[in-house]
Amino acid sequence: MIQSLNYIHPQAQLGENVSVGPFTTISENVIIGEGTWIGPHVTILPGARIGRHCQIFPGAVIATIPQDLKFQGEETTAEIGDYTIIREYVTISRGTLAGPTTTIGNHVLLMAYVHVAHDCIIGDHCVLANAVQLAGHVELGTHVKIGGTAALRQFVKVGAYAMIGGGSLVKKDIPPFVKVAREPLKYCGLNIVGLKRLGFTAYQLQTIQLIYRYIFQQDLPLAEALTRIEQEIPSCWEKDTILKFINNASLGIVKNTI
Repeated sequence: MIQSLNYIHPQAQLGENVSVGPFTTISENVIIGEGTWIGPHVTILPGARIGRHCQIFPGAVIATIPQDLKFQGEETTAEIGDYTIIREYVTISRGTLAGPTTTIGNHVLLMAYVHVAHDCIIGDHCVLANAVQLAGHVELGTHVKIGGTAALRQFVKVGAYAMIGGGSLVKKDIPPFVKVAREPLKYCGLNIVGLKRLGFTAYQLQTIQLIYRYIFQQDLPLAEALTRIEQEIPSCWEKDTILKFINNASLGIVKNTI
């Protein structure tokens, strides 16, 4: 299961049935869970924590030191959950003292050439298509989908179940359940197809749609829209999720106007 044409540091901890291809380097201070497959020409550097039954394809580089001039060599980590797939030439930086961890959840798919910078947090079941670029401290909720070549600036937050169109430049926070695209980036409705696939009911979709009508389609100041939602929409998980996200959106949320 482990080829002879690679380098594995004697202090690296590999679980049972880990497979390592030729010309791969695994450094010290690395932990890899059972059943993980690591292809050829992979580089896994100190601070990597990789879960069970992951797949890591050729050319990937995991736990590089941050591309942050403030980084002073402190001991930080890059943590990857179980059943996550990392395709060719993905690069993942470890955290900084501000983190101090870059975190990628379970059942995540990072397609070829994705870059995940320091201190990012990626929730479970996210899919990032080819060449998506995440700057430092970006946070993605669960089940987020991002189209190819999209770029997210530092500290952007993306709510759970949101979808970002390919080629987008994301400078504002993206609330949960929505679909955004175009240039400049704008709200394009709910992520209806994704929500239906994940079992959201018609009643849930109607509730979410009504909430976002107040925010994006009634030409109300955001503060007034949120007040009306609090007063007029019955309490539910969808409402609580949306309001909590928007109230904590430090960069402001995406607009509905060009």
